[in-house]
Amino acid sequence: MADTISFARGAPSTDILPHEQVREAAQRALTDDWQTALSYGVGIGHPGLCKWVAERHGDVDPAQVMITNGSLEAGALLFAHLVKPGTRVAVEQPTYDRTLLLLQQLGAELVPIPLEADGLDVGALEGALSEGPIEFVHVIPNAHNPAGCTLSVEKRRRLVQLAAEHDFWVFEDDPYRELPFEGEPLETMLSLDGAGKVLHASSFSKTVSPGVRVGYLIGPAEEVAKLSKRANELYISPNMLAESIVLELCTSGVLDQNIAFVKGELKARCEALVEALREKIPEAVFVVPQGGYFLWLDLAEGTDTKSLLAESKGEGVSFVAGPDFMIDGGENSLRLSFAPVPADVAGEGVARIATALDKLRAGSPA
Repeated sequence: MADTISFARGAPSTDILPHEQVREAAQRALTDDWQTALSYGVGIGHPGLCKWVAERHGDVDPAQVMITNGSLEAGALLFAHLVKPGTRVAVEQPTYDRTLLLLQQLGAELVPIPLEADGLDVGALEGALSEGPIEFVHVIPNAHNPAGCTLSVEKRRRLVQLAAEHDFWVFEDDPYRELPFEGEPLETMLSLDGAGKVLHASSFSKTVSPGVRVGYLIGPAEEVAKLSKRANELYISPNMLAESIVLELCTSGVLDQNIAFVKGELKARCEALVEALREKIPEAVFVVPQGGYFLWLDLAEGTDTKSLLAESKGEGVSFVAGPDFMIDGGENSLRLSFAPVPADVAGEGVARIATALDKLRAGSPA
């Protein structure tokens, strides 16, 4: 069997990671910022990186920013702070599997809201609000994981209005914001928020590398102060060495250079995947991603993608089955991550899935 082609993990292949640039940034950080890099920090993280993030987001107050060990930790801290057993939380369907896990562990009452080609079905959210108060709405606005869609500007504005009118928090979970294939990133809900109801998180995992584990949270200063205090109690400070390296990449201009390179690579990989799907699995229904890492597709009704995954592994290819991202349903859906699969390999990967699909439907044992 040929080497396995994995569309499963949301991480780029190592050939597009900026290892030389990170090595050089680490050397500069340990020359110019070594005392900060090698010392304990405080709950907000590296003050210099907080300031850079604040400026990147339109000169918000640095007191509204805290650095975390990846954006997932930002979400986990936020959920623990705001969600109690029985809290009604609106979640997209599908949504990131770890979001579901964290909220379920806290005993939240999950309110599923379907996705459309341009993001969250805001009408469905309004319908859910009419049935009872919702205290928290989780949204992945750009290059959605797993759905691949991007929330329209009109829907962003309406969500911010609804949050102010109905007094709920919007968690703008946005690690893919910097990775649109064309043009500049869309305006954030944070930038539209006049009522202090939006909390925004993002990450350098997608623009530098997953291994740096540096993310951030932006929100009302009083909430950030509470969260940073909790962070200090839990782990003193996030990783100061990693933050010093990331700050060096940011201030030197290398980060923006790497973003431009990575966007080109991801676009080529996405286009190769889309072309292969249209040729080899024409029944597949999907939204063509405008950025990011992921493509979500639906196969014919009655297809069991968990069984397809088992069959596909025998063909030397893997992905993630749809039910992992759903409260209920998703049996005929799956997520493909194109980030780890070079463009010249995508066609072979899809061909293997197509072979597995044919075998599954012919009754071949997995």
